[in-house]
This record gives sequence, structure tokens and C-alpha cells, in this order.
Amino acid sequence: MASSVKLIYIAHDASTHDLEGHPERRARIDATLARLRDERLTERTRTNGDVERMETFASATHEDLKHVHEKNYSRSIEMLARSRAPLMLDSAPTYLCPGSCEEAMKGVGAARALVDRVSDEARGSKRAPTGFGLIRPPGHHATKRGGQGFCLFNTAVAAVCRARERGYERVLVYDFDVHHGNGTNDIFHADPNVLFVSTHEDGSYPGTGKITDVGEGDGVGATINIPLPPGSGDFAVLSAVENILMPAAARFKPDFIIISAGYDAHWRDPLAGLNFRTGTYHRLCTKLKEMADALCGGRIVFLLEGGYDLVGLSEGVADSFRALLSEGSTDIGVIPGLRDEPMDKVRKVLAEVKALHQV
Repeated sequence: MASSVKLIYIAHDASTHDLEGHPERRARIDATLARLRDERLTERTRTNGDVERMETFASATHEDLKHVHEKNYSRSIEMLARSRAPLMLDSAPTYLCPGSCEEAMKGVGAARALVDRVSDEARGSKRAPTGFGLIRPPGHHATKRGGQGFCLFNTAVAAVCRARERGYERVLVYDFDVHHGNGTNDIFHADPNVLFVSTHEDGSYPGTGKITDVGEGDGVGATINIPLPPGSGDFAVLSAVENILMPAAARFKPDFIIISAGYDAHWRDPLAGLNFRTGTYHRLCTKLKEMADALCGGRIVFLLEGGYDLVGLSEGVADSFRALLSEGSTDIGVIPGLRDEPMDKVRKVLAEVKALHQV
């Protein structure tokens, strides 16, 4: 008999979008899959059917991406990749290889496919399966007009668009990447039916995501930015989730939840300065799944964003899988040499956000 807890995942390594020496590379997915296999968290190492890998899914089309970006953007990326790659799109550096557009469109297709599976299997059931997209390149920095910050197409926005196509009017997006998801933030800036919440390191790339950015027009109040002080970790993010995200979500009443799941807030990651432990992701994902179960029948899809230390990334994803399968964490507890969180600064930030958004 199958378990009542089910995790459906897609792995898309974007093998031909790969630049030697770049932190955003194919090895990120390879290392993560290897750890999942070693720790018996894949469909081949379990016998109760609680983990399923979707092997077949359609790539996104240019028509799909018209709802995410300006109408000619995806075709311009396709043309650049075919005619001028390899090249850099910005100083991040965001790169294009000859196969980059095709790979990125396949990643968007994976996000859409997970929304479909979670939606389909939720019918007639009190608890939907969780979807998890181990896909690259990441997407949350990609704006309406273009890619940046290692991102070509905004996969989280594409997932929201697909959820809406399936009839889910109100969608919550929570982004726990260490870097602010400026693309997602801006695309939904005036939309009252998308609640965008981000916890990120204050002052880190791309420098956006200030507390005072609360949306615009009809969307005022539907953007909640929580910039955490450098050195923040377990206490900071879990407090933000419990005291800001969860009450804001309960007030919003989402029909579907999309998570931009970045693992670069891990203390090992070289590109930022937050101090999440591996077990932080377990505790975080446990709370997010509980929130989805309580508010929208469990309809939640996680989409990989950053995470550039292969150990921190793979450990974080593995512990996230355990949380979503209702299994215990492998967290070792106190890590020697890891500095204490700036508690006073954290409390001040959280108090400011709570007061501003009245949660």
C-alpha cells in the first residue's frame, strides 16, 4: 500500500548549458542526485511508492513564455544562443551556450509539468503530493525584459502562470534563496492575486528587496520583503516563517504555493553570507508543507534556484526531501566555528516587517 505522503520530482541537469569553472553548472544536479541515491531518497531505493521521478515532460514553448516575459524575449535568446554563443549576457556572469535556450525552456516545461501533476493528483484527495523540481538554470532573477544573475527564464513565474491556467486564482510564492528574487518580485509587483514573500541576505546581489518594497498599485501589500542581516541562520529564517510568512499566507488564502528553493544560504556556500545549517532546510520545508496542507490541500511545488557549494546544496536538498517525506533530519547540531546569529538585528528587522504588513 502506497504511503499517504508522496514526493514527485523532476531532475533536469541542462547538460549542454555548462561553462567550465562557473558556479552554476551541471555538477550541481549530478551531486544532488548522487546524494539522494546514496541516502536512499529516490524511487529506486524505496519500496512504498512515496517517491516518484517524472522522466517524461514537455519543454515550454515560446507561446508559454509570452505570459512570463516580453513576447519576443525567448526568441531573442534562442537566436543569440544559436548564432553568437558562447557569450555573456551580464557581469554576474550569466552565460549562453549554443544549447542554453533549449535547456532553459526544458526547465520551464518541468516546472509546468510539476504543477500539472500536483494539481491532477490532488483531485478527490485531501492531501496533494509535493512537487520538487531539481532543475537548472535557476530563474528568479529573470525579469520581464531579460535574464540576469545566472537566470534566463523565470521558472517560478512560469509555474504561477501554469497554476492560473489550471484555475488556481490566488498563488503564494515564497523565495528562500540567499539572493532576492528581483525578477519574480517585479513581475508580480502590481498583482494582488500573487503574494510574493522573500527572505534573503540584506545587501547581497542584486541589492533589491528592501523592507519598504511592498508592491505597487493594486498589488500594494502583496509583496513582503524580509532582508536578513549577514550571519543570520536558523533562528532568523524560522522566525520569519512562523511570525510573518504563515500569518500573511493565512490571511491571503492561497489556492497554490510555489517555492523558489535556493540553497545558497547554507553556511558552506561561497556566494553569500547567511548561515543556514543543513537541518534548517528540513525545519523550513516541514513548516512549508504543513502550511500548504492547512491552506490549500497540500498543493505546493518547490523549484531549485541557487546553491553553489556541492556539499551544502546536496545535503540541503536531501534533508528537504526527508522533511517532505515526514522523515527525520540528519542535522548534526552545533557546528564548531559557526558564528552566532545577530539576534538583536534579526528581531529589529522582523519587528519592522510585522508592523509594516500588520501581521
